[in-house]
Amino acid sequence: MPTITYSIPNISCKHCVHTITTELQDLTGVQQVVASETAKTAVVTFDTPATAEQIVETLKSINYPPAN
Repeated sequence: MPTITYSIPNISCKHCVHTITTELQDLTGVQQVVASETAKTAVVTFDTPATAEQIVETLKSINYPPAN
């Protein structure tokens, strides 16, 4: 089960963290999301059918595009 850390420069508050966590957890296959306001990251653990590409596209669609 892969775990990827995404650098998300525009995380600025707890609302951002909540939005990212909620939206990514809605994806089938995402097991865990730990977003951090201070580190400006989201650590996502997932399994099929979720994909890294799907996670990136979801982040982009909610206006939190990852830097990596």
